[in-house]
Amino acid sequence: MLAWMLRQVMADRGIWTGAGLARLLREKAGYELSAPSISALLNAPPKQIKAETMDALCTALACAPGDLWVHTPKHANGGQ
Repeated sequence: MLAWMLRQVMADRGIWTGAGLARLLREKAGYELSAPSISALLNAPPKQIKAETMDALCTALACAPGDLWVHTPKHANGGQ
């Protein structure tokens, strides 16, 4: 199972709003993302994400893709 951790990564950096994320994306990554696109990223895990958007998020938030997506196996296989 993949967990989308954008809100947690933002909170760890003191960013609490979509407007704050948009500002950071502009300032740190030179990337513009529409308000509806930011809202979609904040409200549900994306079904797909452009590499360019992922790169901008990682640049702006000083993180790696593995910080934004966390994989947890659905079932432990008991070592099998």
